[in-house]
Amino acid sequence: MLQSLHVKNLALIDETEVFFGEGLNILTGETGAGKSIIIGSINLALGGKADKDMIRSGAEYALVELIFGINQPEQLQAIQALDLPVEEGQIILQRKIMPNRNVCKVCGETVTARQLKQLAEVLIDIHGQHEHQSLLQAAKQLEILDAYAGEELVSCKEQLQGIYRQYRQAVEELSHNEVDEETRRRESALAEFECQEIEEAQLLPGEDEEVEKTYQKLVNSQKIKEAASAAYSLCGYEEGGVGGNIGRALREIRNVSAYDEMLQEFEKQLLDIDSLLNDCNRGIAEYLSGLEFDAELFDQTERRLNLINHLKSKYGNSIEDILDYQKRTQEKLAKYQDYDAYRMELTQKANTLKEEALKICAQLSDIRSKNALWLADEMKKALVDLNFETVAFEIRVIKAEDQMTANGYDKAVFLISTNPGEALKELAQVASGGELSRIMLALKTVLADKDEIETLIFDEIDTGISGKTAWKVSEKMGILGREHQLICITHLPQIAAMADSHFCIEKQVVDQRSVTDIRQLKEDESIEELARMLGGASITENVRNNAREMKDLARKTKQY
Repeated sequence: MLQSLHVKNLALIDETEVFFGEGLNILTGETGAGKSIIIGSINLALGGKADKDMIRSGAEYALVELIFGINQPEQLQAIQALDLPVEEGQIILQRKIMPNRNVCKVCGETVTARQLKQLAEVLIDIHGQHEHQSLLQAAKQLEILDAYAGEELVSCKEQLQGIYRQYRQAVEELSHNEVDEETRRRESALAEFECQEIEEAQLLPGEDEEVEKTYQKLVNSQKIKEAASAAYSLCGYEEGGVGGNIGRALREIRNVSAYDEMLQEFEKQLLDIDSLLNDCNRGIAEYLSGLEFDAELFDQTERRLNLINHLKSKYGNSIEDILDYQKRTQEKLAKYQDYDAYRMELTQKANTLKEEALKICAQLSDIRSKNALWLADEMKKALVDLNFETVAFEIRVIKAEDQMTANGYDKAVFLISTNPGEALKELAQVASGGELSRIMLALKTVLADKDEIETLIFDEIDTGISGKTAWKVSEKMGILGREHQLICITHLPQIAAMADSHFCIEKQVVDQRSVTDIRQLKEDESIEELARMLGGASITENVRNNAREMKDLARKTKQY
């Protein structure tokens, strides 16, 4: 649930904060007061397109912050799947818009605008003024039907997507490997040469690192010998060597250690140092005795290293890469040596996968057809409730096997007749703007039980409606508000009267500048706002009484 919205320095808003409640939250105000800015700010916080011109004149930045309460386990799991933080059942979204960049944060953690959009799909469903036009698109109609079908369809789709992906890979492999005989002969000869070259090298994984170490040791053998000899001399027991000085120090301490326990401790430490130094000197001496430059070994190592580097320059950056290249080349060679059998096997594989995919598509189509009947029946009831008194509604699932995709081969078509005796026609041929907005509301209502998103926003769902129809829409939104949090911008008093929480958006001039603000109305203020929406140039007591009556009627309607 969206708990609060905080906006600062955005367009006409200086700074405002609003706390939304459960159920139906209504936003009203005069035309031009800035209602679209409120919904726009929510869109911005959820990753919508931002522009520096949105920053309030004279301000350095604009800031939008949303706080959501996360109560549903499904939502929490979806957020965790996005690897985004949640703090004590809340998720805080913040977007700071500056002239040269934007900063998006979730619970203090910087995220991308893309991540915000993914999060928005989990948290909220925004139905804008023009979104109902998407109902005219065939893809949207199929998407709605699939959403209604739910989990049964999802599992079938996942199965299809796996099979279809394999099918497309087989088809693409066939296409990419369609070569003529001359090309096959040429590429086979090259593949044979490359495989033989790598085979003759008898490479071992990790060998390049060992050969490089040996080579470096041999190249620097004289330098190593000089350094080791110098170290042996400096640590030895000859004149000026560390070993001789340690021995003398040990003898001096030993002569007086009996007089003080502290000196005895020093004697032990010197003995340890002397022992370690002896071990080190013996080790260096043994190392020097075995340190001889082997010209033959150097020659072998250098030639081996040159061969490995030559193969790396042709086939990969490591021996593992070279061996992997050899394996792929051998497979390619085997394919070309029996090309007809390879093509036949791959063709059979593609055909088998296509048959499997078509079977699953048929299952998908059956599920869709079954759910299309149920959804159409529920839609008809919902539309009657929205004052489509003689409506007929049908969803046709049209199969097109030659147009199979990972989503099946179906096309969904929504058909409607709003007048008796008229034939069913596609929405684009029949529905007006106001009718489309009601159809979208009916869909939202029908799909509400299947929708895990708790918060729905309607930006002027009342487009093109009035009178009795407006009241029917109001009743439907009241019902939808029982299970969901609704935030709705409206111009109609019939819808505003149904509010559980009523907010007024106002524009005023402060210090010679226009400022938009939003505040929650008390009961008497809500009635006054309804009266303003009902009345004309002046608000009479009769208009106020009408507003009270409308509010009482809405209250009684919500009790049923």
